[in-house]
Amino acid sequence: MINSRRFSRIVFALAAVAFFGGGLRDAFDGWVDRTELPVLDVAVGTEVLARDGSLMRAFQVADGRWRLAPGAVDPLLIKMLTAWEDRRFEDHAGVDPMAILRAAGQAVTHGRIVSGGSTLTMQVARLLEEGPTGEWQGKLRQMRLALALERHLSKAQIMDLYLRLAPYGANVEGVRAASLLWFGKEPRRLTPAQAALLVALPQSPERRRPDRRPELAKIARDRVLATAAEAGVISQGDAEAAMAEPVPTIRRAFPSVAPLLAARLVRANPGALRIETTIDPRIQRRAEALIAKASRAQGQKVSAALVLADHRSGEILAEVGTAEWTAGQSAGFIDMTQAVRSPGSTLKPFVYGLAFDDGIAHPETLIEDRPTAFGSWQPQNFDNKFRGTVTLRQALIWSLNIPVVKLAQEVGPVRIAQTLERGGIHLRMQGATPGLAITLGGAGVTLEELATGYAALARGGTGITLSVQPGQSQPMLTPMFGRVAAWQVTNIMSQGLPPTGTPSGRVAWKTGTSYGNRDALAVGYNGGYVAAVWMGRPDGTPVPGAFGGELAAPVLFDLFDILPVIALPPPPPETLTVPNAALPLPLRRFAQAGQASATAARPSAPDALQFTFPPDGAELDTTAAITAKARGGRAPYTFLVNGAPAAVAQMQPSASIANPGPGFARLTVIDADGASASAAIRLH
Repeated sequence: MINSRRFSRIVFALAAVAFFGGGLRDAFDGWVDRTELPVLDVAVGTEVLARDGSLMRAFQVADGRWRLAPGAVDPLLIKMLTAWEDRRFEDHAGVDPMAILRAAGQAVTHGRIVSGGSTLTMQVARLLEEGPTGEWQGKLRQMRLALALERHLSKAQIMDLYLRLAPYGANVEGVRAASLLWFGKEPRRLTPAQAALLVALPQSPERRRPDRRPELAKIARDRVLATAAEAGVISQGDAEAAMAEPVPTIRRAFPSVAPLLAARLVRANPGALRIETTIDPRIQRRAEALIAKASRAQGQKVSAALVLADHRSGEILAEVGTAEWTAGQSAGFIDMTQAVRSPGSTLKPFVYGLAFDDGIAHPETLIEDRPTAFGSWQPQNFDNKFRGTVTLRQALIWSLNIPVVKLAQEVGPVRIAQTLERGGIHLRMQGATPGLAITLGGAGVTLEELATGYAALARGGTGITLSVQPGQSQPMLTPMFGRVAAWQVTNIMSQGLPPTGTPSGRVAWKTGTSYGNRDALAVGYNGGYVAAVWMGRPDGTPVPGAFGGELAAPVLFDLFDILPVIALPPPPPETLTVPNAALPLPLRRFAQAGQASATAARPSAPDALQFTFPPDGAELDTTAAITAKARGGRAPYTFLVNGAPAAVAQMQPSASIANPGPGFARLTVIDADGASASAAIRLH
């Protein structure tokens, strides 16, 4: 039986150990808790992503380092990393006493340091503070910080920090940047050889750089593979097969899909780390290849640009701002999708659309293409030839200048500019008031605006904003003109023979060449997509012999060849599709040779034709027939709704017109002399 005095001494000794041990533990905990933590929010570069989530372009952090958010990482890499660096990572509290004892024992046995005792958490501590690796003071600081990190962060968060900060030589940090650099792929799926190399390099990133010392990189990688096999992470056979693979010896370029667009989005979204886009990477790469090929074929510092969108949704699917974004000779740093340039003849279809919508013309209306003076201005056709009497259909297909200027004089340049604005085309002009020259390219627009305007034509006259960011496209509230006029323009433009020899009728398209051969353009659309192509020199100097039909149009049709074939829409039911002889008399001929239209000839006559009811801009709540009234002019009168005849040969300037249904409508009256008047209304 234990002596009571001896028992008391034992109890007292145990109490003393517990007391002083508890005190030491409390003091230790306090020491760890008082650790001053570095900034844990490690900066990563901004990423611009395609619609499928793939990386289009990444940007360096402020100090010039390539460091990216890890994203999804292959679990094999994590298993190899812990097997190689820190097998008890999930169990220790930041410092692994067993690893330290093992390292110390090996050092004593071999007389040198064989392995380190650092845990992954200690390595994270060193990387966060960029501290030293050898001095004992540095090691002590790493241990203290590692213990503190484990109290504030989860194991997953600590691993995430390592995957961001692990050094891979030069200015490259983190597993993801390294995987893109050495393998040209995301680290979500890696081969055993690739995963092992990414584990091995951070231990000595400069000495083991595969592009400089591939033999040392391979030795280090193979050691990781051997350790992984011993730990059961991979089989021995897989390890041996991986060891037979060569290491990569070339540093790859980081992704640069739509680089100018990506840079523009970063400027527009300061501070954003992930910027999602609607870009289709497959189409984008094909488009970039087409633009580069076309530019190389021209040489002479010629660049090119392209915009492609789905006009049903407004999403931009491809945008190429330059042929070669790193080329100094061709000013590859200039985004030509945003540059203001002359549109050449590409605005002509909108003038025709307005004339058709007003009821003053029809595709089969005859017009004179003869030398004509508009004040002191005497425009010429591109080839300096005149065709005489032609239909408006022919005039648009052949891109004749005199007929479209006659139409523009009748419609009015101010109204043309306002209509273009409603469709997303903002004209930059000299002076505040537009003149007739805007019809032939005498104003500046951007390529993206041209694509937007043509999207309105493709959508039956009602535009939509085009956007490269998801959810940003919106239909425009006010149409440019009615769906009949839009279809008529589309139908005409689809009849031109494509330069690539493909069948006509699939794409509605128009080319343009600016004054002095400075810009070659082609714009077109099918039932689903709209595209605009520009070629020229960014500095605005002429390109001898450059024409839209020869330079830009082939690129446009090559682009449509890689897209799904979507048919153009059929004519609306109210469309008048008849030959010239079957048209109402006022629509058979636009004007006499060398003369302006009847309306322009007597604009201030007291008996000039006027639309009196409904008034322009009226909103009617009705489903009944509409009584249209006019005054002035000379019988007989023809009334049209959205360009289609609704009442013909009326001896009185009034008619009962069938209600076209809810929405916007344009009512037009034409008299026997061809004079016309219109009113735009909205029906509820």
